[in-house]
Amino acid sequence: MQSNHDVIVIGAGVVGCSIAFHLTALGARDVRVIDRLGIGNGTSAQSSGILRTHYSVPQNVELARRSFAAFERFAEYVADAEADAGLVRCGYLIAAPEGPRLAALQAALAQQQALGIPMRLLDVHEAAERLPIARFDDAALIGFEPEAGFADAYLVATGFARAARRLGARFLEGVAVQGLLREGGRITGVQTDRGPMHAGLVISAQNIWTAELQAWSGIEMPLYPERHRVFAFETPAAPYTRAMPVYKDLGSPGMLYCRSYGGRQMLVSEGIAGERLTAPEIEQADIPMDAVIEVGEQVAGRFPAYAEAGLASSWTGVYDVTPDWNPVLGPVPGLEGLLVAFGFSGHGFKLSPAVGRLVAQMALGQPTGIAAEAYAIERFAQGRLLTGAYGAGAVS
Repeated sequence: MQSNHDVIVIGAGVVGCSIAFHLTALGARDVRVIDRLGIGNGTSAQSSGILRTHYSVPQNVELARRSFAAFERFAEYVADAEADAGLVRCGYLIAAPEGPRLAALQAALAQQQALGIPMRLLDVHEAAERLPIARFDDAALIGFEPEAGFADAYLVATGFARAARRLGARFLEGVAVQGLLREGGRITGVQTDRGPMHAGLVISAQNIWTAELQAWSGIEMPLYPERHRVFAFETPAAPYTRAMPVYKDLGSPGMLYCRSYGGRQMLVSEGIAGERLTAPEIEQADIPMDAVIEVGEQVAGRFPAYAEAGLASSWTGVYDVTPDWNPVLGPVPGLEGLLVAFGFSGHGFKLSPAVGRLVAQMALGQPTGIAAEAYAIERFAQGRLLTGAYGAGAVS
């Protein structure tokens, strides 16, 4: 796509840092990453960190599989003995009762098996052995991915950034991009609050701030920010230990996902649409007691000992959501010299290694090994949505 390989990446979240690392690792000579806040200080810091390959969208399965291979050998992957993804490989357990989500789960599990991903079907007794604090009496189908788990998004973002710096990338933190520079129909750099910066290629990894890109370019970027609530519950009677798997409850109204937090607490959030925001923001929002009670009742329904659990902490995180809850990756028609990576809708951390490599390969004109056309921005106008079988929400 370009000859001199000088690239500006807007955004130093986990996706932007991954792109920067892969650009430098693949031979780019001059990579600059610009972020208004700092490395990993935006939405990446709010991630729940769950890692899985379970998706109903097959393209996501492939990205997740390649990403997990990087997470499990992260120090080797970035050639840094001190790098650590904080990986806890506890497994991922997902269950559905009879009802509308059962067929979607059957199809997704069959797809994983067909792709050769380690996955087992469990009966209720086997599931209870792995997650003894939960009840499974209503489960019609249970899948278990033994190699899944969770990790630390901030550690991964900073690990990618450190490796990219070692390979020559420069990170400009606390610098705000204010617009795009153009020559005719080509993007030639960015305007910042410290002056213009030129480059042969600009890559936007702006996450919830992609609306700025729309304002600068005049081209619609189909995305909106959406706030989600995360809770940490605790009861001495039933600690959620790190040996217990991540759990996805398709039988709960909120399609809850749960994992160990701090070695004893339960981190839990909903896998459905959240609160749509009118503008991007990452500041913590108040969580009403009604919401705590609503989620707490769902938790108690699945984890009986948590009927008397206390709320240890809570916080909010913001997703960059597209109409089909899947990312946009690649060029934007009419804006030569620009690539985008946005709209991860809660998947960004899980997919960040493979997405970073894919976007870097696109930027450098190298073969990707992945059919990236499915993630093109044109899909929305063409009606080729990547809507997951579970509907709107972060499973896809």
